[in-house]
Amino acid sequence: MNALDFDADVVVLGAGPAGTTVAHLLAKHGHSVRVLEKETFPRFHVGESLLPIDESIFARLGFVADPERYLYKGGAEFIDERTGDVAEYPFSVALPGTPDHAWQVDRARFDKELADLAEAAGVDIRYGVKVSAVDIDEAAVTVTAADGAHRGRFLIDATGQDAFLARRRKLIHPVKGFGVIAAFSHFTNLSDEVAEELAEKGNVKILLHDDGWAWLIPLSGKRLGYGIVSRRGGVGAQLLDEVAANSKLIQRLSRGADRTEPTLIRHFAYLNKAPYGPRYACVGDSAAFLDPVFSSGISLAIQAAAHVADTLAPALADGTEARADLMDPVQARLREAYVIFGTLIKSFYSTNLVDHFFFHPDPDPELRAGLTSILAGDIFRPDNRFRDLAVTGRRLWTPESELESQPAPVDG
Repeated sequence: MNALDFDADVVVLGAGPAGTTVAHLLAKHGHSVRVLEKETFPRFHVGESLLPIDESIFARLGFVADPERYLYKGGAEFIDERTGDVAEYPFSVALPGTPDHAWQVDRARFDKELADLAEAAGVDIRYGVKVSAVDIDEAAVTVTAADGAHRGRFLIDATGQDAFLARRRKLIHPVKGFGVIAAFSHFTNLSDEVAEELAEKGNVKILLHDDGWAWLIPLSGKRLGYGIVSRRGGVGAQLLDEVAANSKLIQRLSRGADRTEPTLIRHFAYLNKAPYGPRYACVGDSAAFLDPVFSSGISLAIQAAAHVADTLAPALADGTEARADLMDPVQARLREAYVIFGTLIKSFYSTNLVDHFFFHPDPDPELRAGLTSILAGDIFRPDNRFRDLAVTGRRLWTPESELESQPAPVDG
């Protein structure tokens, strides 16, 4: 089969940050890429808090955050109003070399800006195109969509929690022990005083409650993202009201503000049992999603997307893109990230890590710096003593142990 038989070298499903990052970088390597996106941009999406580690990828994409549109994020705060404990982790106290800030973004605008940059790099993005089937054989991939068939040499599934390939192949495996329900909305028309207070540091705030935690994400335009995660089944969006009613902080920050209608997501934690294979790769949430507590979703997505692009580009150039083991280095790297964040999430929910370390009145400065680097997404460096101590023993969480403990998959 020659190049004239293909519509593009690579067909990407989904134009979120993972999809446009991998497409953009492949285009910069000189490969043709077609992206199929079922929605019309801009569109709302949750996941508004970025991490400092994203900055290196943004530099490759030519993305520069406009402080008039996005809010500077200096760090994270953990708050337990039941005990009065408060702990701030500014990114500036992380280990040397970790970037010292990130951004709180409006995803509708942010995702469109990344997509526009990809198009400017030569990527063919087609909006409002719903995919119905994918066929992968030894010679090519064929995507059947509402506008016809699209043939390529390689497929990348960047469909987020839709996880197109995994759900159709019944390869979604639920992760137990983390959050099971998330509800979120926005406070709008904050008072000028509150908006100025939140913008001063731009920190994401994590509030602990009896069944889980809540987030507060300051946004530009006098808005505040508000959401909750619960480990208790059988609850709904009313938990937003219940948590707010018991939080003097939320009541103060939202006094006089409006609130948008809530959105509810259930059973969002899962693994894709086969995220890579001959002629395909899943990136971002289509490969796995654990828990939103440390805002790692977008960062893991774009880091993986960049790694996939850098691995796939030379294979396309020399015609070895069909190798079954092509993405093994990507999978190994991503597994390391899942182990680190999965173990930290497990400890956050199931051990005394929060009380004994997050809220410790006088933590070891090196360990505090190490934890802050992880909160910044800088997780692969070998000099992080906190990571070495935390990701061990009974606290350890791995994808393999998760799959072994629950052998029966679900189709989602």
